[in-house]
Amino acid sequence: MRRSTTTTLGLGAVFTVLALTGCASHTEPADSSAASSAPVHRGGSTPSASVPLSSAQLNKRLLNDSDLGEGYNRKPETARRNDDVTVIGCPALEKLGSDAATGSGLDFTRKAKASFTYTGSSSSEVSEELYSDSAVKLSKGTGKVFDAMLSCPSYQVASGSTVVDMGTEKSAAPDLGDEQWSQLLTFSAGGQRSVVKQTAIRTGNILVTVSGSPGLVDAHLDKAIAKARTAR
Repeated sequence: MRRSTTTTLGLGAVFTVLALTGCASHTEPADSSAASSAPVHRGGSTPSASVPLSSAQLNKRLLNDSDLGEGYNRKPETARRNDDVTVIGCPALEKLGSDAATGSGLDFTRKAKASFTYTGSSSSEVSEELYSDSAVKLSKGTGKVFDAMLSCPSYQVASGSTVVDMGTEKSAAPDLGDEQWSQLLTFSAGGQRSVVKQTAIRTGNILVTVSGSPGLVDAHLDKAIAKARTAR
C-alpha cells in the first residue's frame, strides 16, 4: 500500500484532529456514520495583485485572546514533524508527490498561525492560519489541496504508532472574500469519532483558514476575516 506525507493544509487539519483525540467537542460512538470533507468554490471580484504581506504583518492580523473573548487561552506553538505523518488510501493526495513529502502544498511566501483552547461548557480548540502570496498562487494552491481531499471520502492518516480513520465531506462555505472553501473532517481513533471543521477564505492576497470545533469556527470566522483585512 502506498503512503505519502500530506500537504500543509491537510496536515494542519490532521494535526488538529490528532490533538483533539482527548478533547474534541463533537464526539460520537464509533459505530455511527462518518462525516466527510470537501471543498467549496465560489466566485468573486478579485483586486489587482499586490506585494505579499510579511509574516510580521500577518502576525498582527491574527486573532488574539481579547478578540475571542472570555474563556480562550492561546496555546504555545509546537514544531510539526511532517515526516512522521502519512496518508494511506488517497491516490489524489499521494500524487502530490514531493510537495506532499515536504509539506509545501500550501507553503506560501508568508504565513502566521495562532491556536487557542476554549474552556466553556466543554473543552474545545480553534486555530487560525494566515497566508499571503499572489491571488493566483493562493487560489491554485488552496484549490489543489481541497480538491484532492474531496476526492477521498475515506482514508487513513498515520502519525507514529497512531492510525486514524478519516472521512471527508463538503460543507457550505460562507459568502465572504473572493473565494471560499469549507469541509468537515471526521476521525475515528481510540474508540471515539470526532468532527473538525476547516474553512478557508481568500480575500485579495491573503488566505485565512480557521479550523477546529465547528461551532467555534462558525462563531469566529467573520472577525478573523475582518481583522485580516484591516489590521495594520
